[in-house]
Amino acid sequence: MSSNDPAPATFLQRFLGGMSRTRRDFAQKLTSLFSSTVIDASTLEALEELLITADLGPATVEQIIAPLRHKLSRRDLHDPQQVQDALKGTILATLKASSSFSADVHRDARPLVYLFLGANGSGKTTTIGKLAKRFIDQGGKVILAGADTFRAAAIEQLQIWAKRVGADAVCHQAGADPSAVVFDAMQAAVARGASYLLIDTAGRLHTKRNLMEELKKIQRVIARQLPGAPHERYMVVDATTGLNALVQAKEFHEAIGLTGLILTKLDGTAKGGVVVAIADQLKLPIAFVGLGEGVDDLQPFSPEVFTDALFTAS
Repeated sequence: MSSNDPAPATFLQRFLGGMSRTRRDFAQKLTSLFSSTVIDASTLEALEELLITADLGPATVEQIIAPLRHKLSRRDLHDPQQVQDALKGTILATLKASSSFSADVHRDARPLVYLFLGANGSGKTTTIGKLAKRFIDQGGKVILAGADTFRAAAIEQLQIWAKRVGADAVCHQAGADPSAVVFDAMQAAVARGASYLLIDTAGRLHTKRNLMEELKKIQRVIARQLPGAPHERYMVVDATTGLNALVQAKEFHEAIGLTGLILTKLDGTAKGGVVVAIADQLKLPIAFVGLGEGVDDLQPFSPEVFTDALFTAS
């Protein structure tokens, strides 16, 4: 955590508040499940059902439950606290295994180029605006590029965010060639000495194939202007869609090669376990999570803090 991040207590409080729905559904049911001192096969079946309803996903749940079943068969499970500690440890290890930030490799690159991908409605443009504010608050000079030319509203929204947080914006008219926008934005970022270039892209074109090919073209334009860029390819996914978010992320990862994920609207779902499923199945770092609608509610993801919040019932 950098010196610009919230103090640990405040940081945990943000997660506790932002994950209140998931905590009510998960932690409280977990407490109820372990109210009995007897651990048997039916306990593990109930635990498996609880994990699935929290949207950890069948494959991830099986990886968690299998070693517990093995311990139970060997009579190595004796009390609820032992099961809960093992569960918490497994979830934390899963999240930590995918939580490296590739941007650190490019720390000296200027500008650092972030390409944002994701389906319409995921909160992509809003996330870009919030991340821009974060970088500006840290002393960076930020340019936003409106390469989602498929929707006039997306261009307007990006321009509003740029004005709100004090960033520059490079946009063309609706219907313009997205790659042309990106070309101009790259030149502007270099000429103006920008620290960060954040590029918004379309979440939908006429076909999925058209969308993926357009995104690949944008990447080529970026790389020709600045070798090694884009330094990050972040997909923004709506946590309220549950495991559908995992399906979407797989499609984009196969086509584009993501470097990380940003989960929005975590405060609006009781199925925050999808965070664990995504980390386990995609082996990609979760860079940031949206814990509310406020401009400062986009927070860097912490496996430790997330896990602590997940197991805190009140």
